[in-house]
Amino acid sequence: MSEGFDAARLDRIVTFLDAKYIAPGRLVGAQVAVTRHGETAYAATLGLADRERGVPLADDTIFRIYSMTKPLTSLAFMMLVEEGKVALDDPVHRFIPAWRDLRVFAAGTRTTGFATTPTAAPMRMVDLLRHTSGLTYGFQNRTNVDAAYRQANIGEIEKAGDLDGFIAGLAKIPLEFSPGTAWNYSVSTDVIGYLVGTIAGEPFEQFLRRRILDPVGMVDTGFSVRAGQGHRLAACYAPAAGGGTDLQDDPATSSFLAPPSFVSGGGGLVSTTADYVRFAKAMLSGTVPGGERLIGRKTLDLMTANHLPGGVDLPALSKSLFSEAAYDGVGFGLGFATTTDPHKTLMPGSRGDYFWGGAASTFFWIDPAEDLTCVFMTQLLPSSTYPVRRELRTLVYSALT
Repeated sequence: MSEGFDAARLDRIVTFLDAKYIAPGRLVGAQVAVTRHGETAYAATLGLADRERGVPLADDTIFRIYSMTKPLTSLAFMMLVEEGKVALDDPVHRFIPAWRDLRVFAAGTRTTGFATTPTAAPMRMVDLLRHTSGLTYGFQNRTNVDAAYRQANIGEIEKAGDLDGFIAGLAKIPLEFSPGTAWNYSVSTDVIGYLVGTIAGEPFEQFLRRRILDPVGMVDTGFSVRAGQGHRLAACYAPAAGGGTDLQDDPATSSFLAPPSFVSGGGGLVSTTADYVRFAKAMLSGTVPGGERLIGRKTLDLMTANHLPGGVDLPALSKSLFSEAAYDGVGFGLGFATTTDPHKTLMPGSRGDYFWGGAASTFFWIDPAEDLTCVFMTQLLPSSTYPVRRELRTLVYSALT
């Protein structure tokens, strides 16, 4: 037994991952860490960080966590809410005046250009946090608005330009829908990062470092790999046409080796398993090592509640073809998905557990009812390639005693 787990059942995790993913070459490497009651209950490291150079995955390997950046950015914003500097129902145009008169795309009315209609209500801060803003991602390849994002080079995984240009560019493209009427995974959290910097009066990345990363002890987490630590960055892969994987991003030449011009609160961080475990534990307790409170208890309750209009789940409101969670019984809070009806997910779990993942198949969840966290790291784009997240949840929960 280990922190309320059956040790033999926990050992199924490494056996399963090796047999299904590592040995057949579907994943080059993987790392899992489970905590319960604040202590490590299980940890496993499999495979390689860099197949081309034969570098084994290690405890200090650095991963691209992409959208697992979103919870940290959302937390930063909620710190400003706690300080009274902004409110969740504030219109976004309070801090971005150029967004006062945003319009909504009117589908099917023109063959060229955009026909638009006014929004039914202003976009609010809560719309950005819960992805009901009407914004989108260009890589969704679904609508004319998605295409306009691609044409403007907005909302790709690797982001060019800077935050000021990004905000100005978005003002010229209509919304997918009127804010608050639907859910669509989007660049909303990048906008949140911009707002954190604007409202706090300091660069977003500096605020994140000062208020979250340093207090939590996330020494290897940042918007680029620290100088002299490039050898620790894992390679990233993509599925090969004939099976196995192809190299997608070489760690020796990766853009993550240098500070970016675009500081992406939606997907720009690199991190380690150990660092993200520290973050997950801090979110679970609301405190940092030493006991200082990171975020208020009631603020954390607010963040992890389902904020989808009408209290519905994601499938009922989603217009998105891409999301890190597409489950029945799952709502969305202020920065991550949250389980509202565990039985509807057809997976073991708890009401109120919350989670998210990244484009390179990374994943985490936090279960307050079981006092449990789990962090999974690997590097395979896209995250929809394999159902490893669902399988990992099943393996972990089946080991509880």
